[in-house]
Amino acid sequence: MTTPSTLPAAPGPTPAPAPAAVPAPLPRRRRRAPKAPSALLSRAGVTALLALATLYTLLPLTWLLLSSTKSRADLFGTNGFAPGREMHLAENLEQLITADGGVYLRWILNTVAYAGVGALLAAVFGVAAGYAFDKLAFPGKERLFSLVLLGVMVPGTALAIPLFLLAAEAGLVNTFWSVFLPGLVFPFGVYLARVFSASHVPDEVLEAARMDGASEFRAFRTIAFPMLAPGFVTIFLFQFTQIWNSFFLPLVMLSDQDLYPVNLGLYVWYSSALSQGHPEDYLLAVVGSLVAVAPLIAVFLMLQRFWKSGMTAGAVK
Repeated sequence: MTTPSTLPAAPGPTPAPAPAAVPAPLPRRRRRAPKAPSALLSRAGVTALLALATLYTLLPLTWLLLSSTKSRADLFGTNGFAPGREMHLAENLEQLITADGGVYLRWILNTVAYAGVGALLAAVFGVAAGYAFDKLAFPGKERLFSLVLLGVMVPGTALAIPLFLLAAEAGLVNTFWSVFLPGLVFPFGVYLARVFSASHVPDEVLEAARMDGASEFRAFRTIAFPMLAPGFVTIFLFQFTQIWNSFFLPLVMLSDQDLYPVNLGLYVWYSSALSQGHPEDYLLAVVGSLVAVAPLIAVFLMLQRFWKSGMTAGAVK
């Protein structure tokens, strides 16, 4: 018995592949609502902080102004921020000027000499040194500038005793020069002047001046220095304020009251009121403090436009 032969199946159409499984859609993530700005960073918070800072700054000056208008009885018998029963400012100023033979005016003149002339010369030296460190090439420049930066980090009070010993060796103790000469050195001014020179004085302008035959000093005096005027004013303001408020160095150097700056003289009056029982000296110290603040405010108001132009000079570059 024969078995039928197995015939191959006729070729048919190729079956289509099964469709791939489509992944289920992921759940939508909810967008987080933007965080509200912190109360400290909001406009109202910043305004409130600035208002507190302004109040903190003006409160001592307000107390000083109100106390200077009072009589001695009102000064100790009324609230510090309340006006006196009568206005005594003119009388207090007259007593201030005539006290101890007019020594207060001498203190003011001494302080103007220490701070005004000293800060002016310190600003000139600082601008010249900063320009030299920036534009001139000389051996050991960066090492010398590192010493300048080291001088910036050392507080002035830490140098008072070494300066006293040097002045004693030179025979300058209890003289005008013992307070005036240290004010001519201002390391931070040198650093600031180098920064201003790098950003405000183009090298191309100096090269053109040198090609025209200008000396280094003439290029600095006629070209670089006018460009550095905002930096000069800034350095002058910083050093003027620092010398005007200086206390410890004159305290160490001076024993002659005719050479005192105004801060040291006011301290003598205040100490006399506390230790020797002279309440009139306390009122003199209060009124004298108000008068001593006035030159600082006047100098800043007169020179602030130069300072602002220097601070914003790079904003439109």
